[in-house]
Amino acid sequence: MRTIATIVEGHGEVAALPILLRRIAASLGATVHAPRPIRVKRDKVVKAGELERAVELAARQARPDGCILVLLDADIDCPKDLAPQLLQRAKDVRSDRDIGVVLAKTEYEAWFLAAAESIAGERGIDPATTTPDDPEAIGSPKGWLRMRMPRGQPYSETLDQAALSAIFDLEAARSAPSFDKLWRDVTSLLEAAQ
Repeated sequence: MRTIATIVEGHGEVAALPILLRRIAASLGATVHAPRPIRVKRDKVVKAGELERAVELAARQARPDGCILVLLDADIDCPKDLAPQLLQRAKDVRSDRDIGVVLAKTEYEAWFLAAAESIAGERGIDPATTTPDDPEAIGSPKGWLRMRMPRGQPYSETLDQAALSAIFDLEAARSAPSFDKLWRDVTSLLEAAQ
């Protein structure tokens, strides 16, 4: 079993990402130890010094044979531009570790949109919900989810993200390029241990 220490930006990802990592690993016939993610606000983690500090902390958390995964929302940044920069900075600090950096385009929740049929009817989401044509082009995936939930029970990152991470269709979500990147990076990190 490989340890993947993680760095995230949001409160929702602290609970959701370990669930998601275990699900991906299980689908690959592997197991993973995913300790509680290290949370660093996005505006800080992209600044010089903060990512490096978090990577050092994650390396200690990962044990000597573990690896590190950084997961952030891209927001308005292009994941293909920012992720390689962050990866290089992380590797400059800990070249002795396998490291992955993934930026969800635009938000983590876009991955739920890519598999919307699998969460329709769950957590108060309208049962008639269907997958939008381009989930990663939606400016506010959280807002999209809120519009499909009952008044008085809006989408809550801290309440719903982990629950939806436990049930959304992983294969359907791979149609979102940033989720497919997460899938490939987790696969690579797990295979590096063998």
